Amino acid sequence: MRRLPKLSAVAIAAAVLVSVPAWASAGTSAPASTASASSPPAPAGTLATGSGGAVASMDSGASQAGIDALKKGGNAVDAAVATASALGVTIPFVAGPGGGGFMVIYLARKHEVITVDGRENCPAACTSAMFIDPKTGKPYDYMYASNQPLATGTPSMVATWATALQRFGNKSLAADLQPAIGLARKGFKTNADFRQLTQWDLPQLQEYPASHWLLDSSGNPLPVGTLLRNPDLAHTYEMLAAHGPSYLYDGPLGQAIVQADDHPVTTPGSSVIPGIMTMNDLRSYQTYVRPPTHVSYRGLDMYSMAPPSSSGTTVGEALNILSGYNLSSEPRAEALFHYLEASRLSYADRNAYVGDPRYESVPVAGLLSPQFAATRRCQIGSTAGSSPVAPGNPYPPYADCTAAANQTPAPEGGHTNNIVTADSAGDIVAYTNTVNFFGGSGQTVPGYGFLLNNEMTDFDFAPPTAGASDPNLPAAGKQPRSSMGPVIAFKNGKPVFTVGAAGGSTIPETILQTIVNHVDFGQSLADALAAPRVAQTNSATSEAEPDFYNSSLASQLTKQYNEQFTMATGSVLPLDYYPGDATALQVLGPDRYQAIAEPVRLGGGSAMTVRP
Repeated sequence: MRRLPKLSAVAIAAAVLVSVPAWASAGTSAPASTASASSPPAPAGTLATGSGGAVASMDSGASQAGIDALKKGGNAVDAAVATASALGVTIPFVAGPGGGGFMVIYLARKHEVITVDGRENCPAACTSAMFIDPKTGKPYDYMYASNQPLATGTPSMVATWATALQRFGNKSLAADLQPAIGLARKGFKTNADFRQLTQWDLPQLQEYPASHWLLDSSGNPLPVGTLLRNPDLAHTYEMLAAHGPSYLYDGPLGQAIVQADDHPVTTPGSSVIPGIMTMNDLRSYQTYVRPPTHVSYRGLDMYSMAPPSSSGTTVGEALNILSGYNLSSEPRAEALFHYLEASRLSYADRNAYVGDPRYESVPVAGLLSPQFAATRRCQIGSTAGSSPVAPGNPYPPYADCTAAANQTPAPEGGHTNNIVTADSAGDIVAYTNTVNFFGGSGQTVPGYGFLLNNEMTDFDFAPPTAGASDPNLPAAGKQPRSSMGPVIAFKNGKPVFTVGAAGGSTIPETILQTIVNHVDFGQSLADALAAPRVAQTNSATSEAEPDFYNSSLASQLTKQYNEQFTMATGSVLPLDYYPGDATALQVLGPDRYQAIAEPVRLGGGSAMTVRP
């Protein structure tokens, strides 16, 4: 846990926000010409200001579940669990009992930040060669491996909910599951986002008869507007409410998960690689309450998720690098060049050093050291680096300007969700969770109404070169590296905003760019989140959304700095803009919040407050 400095009443009053960022008084806001003064209004339901607590998520039904939990006496942790469990109903492709995730929590009464590590484990039968094709001796194709039961890790979502509620919640798991149970029994109407997610995962869903509840009678995506009920998931949640997490980790649900994973039932003619999970893998699973990462940036304290998440160290290192530039006074193209290059370097270090800290010695202190960041900043010249750039050496004494061997970035599953919640007492939760790549493995646990994850493909399938060190190879019981990891920002010891995102390996970039837009470029948090995105993950090109790719800034970055871009839209989903969607929350004062959801990406999200 990270306990924050105690504040006097005067300091608390001074930290209250009205309509300008709290750090504006420190002189770090951008000139007026860089702010987004004429942005269009946010679509209805994606921006909410009020009191009594707040929730933002991908879906209105899920956000309402969180609001209902707050109205019934729950705190921000209860709201996060209620929202996440409801997302398992309305967007089963991104959430549900078959996945896992990370929570960053601010406890206002104790004035401390803690995190809950709910990452999935690799089963005990995992080996470093599990994703090597025995027929060829080469790694499996990433997309092929992602669709196999072999890629399913020990589901950890329910354990995360139980740990968070037992340690920090006001209500019980049974109470917080009630909104999702009602939603699953009553049903909801599918939208265009639901249909496009089904379309993307269609071959996998068709492969498993148990997943055909997501399809029409002809095996195609459900029409938009279909009333979809999920009595199997309602029953699953009722059993978890009655019996607690042991129903999964040492009971009938766990047995069904192991059976589905190890002996998958597929449609005739299908062939998949069975899983390797046992009941002992479920019985031995545990979550971890860990201290957050921390860096200071422009007078703000940024807290995020430690390894096996890579977001806290990657965003933190990039912010440390960028602290050496006055981005707010630079021409926008120059500032964005520095943003891209800081990202390129921090991702090189992410790939080289971050893994499960129970198995790897992860140099967190070095990666977050301003002195180490200085050795990386000096790598940035007047033109774009050539990726993959080499990682640095995050071990003191820090060299002047050195780099180690090249590290090639590995793929990572893309579809995730981020939830932000707050309560009237000032507690805040930022919770990123997932079943991974667009419906996980595509396999529904028969009779239980949820999809299993395919998170183990977040491991590297093989070292970057033969014999090279790689902290992210699979092993028995190991957690794969993740990019999930939201940020809570503080000014003078009081929370001012939080932001988290989906988007696989681009998650740290979405968070970083939103912070830079808000803190350095002076945009409102809503405008910062909505702005066109570009992600540089130590790759040959930066992945840019259409509005960025087609902008004059992109042309200037290419001509002046040799930055190269690939347009992201259409490469993942036909209606989707990636890097991924995000949610955020601004603290406007004591028990006064602005909840912010995506205005457009994936059809837009949902933001609500208890008392608008």
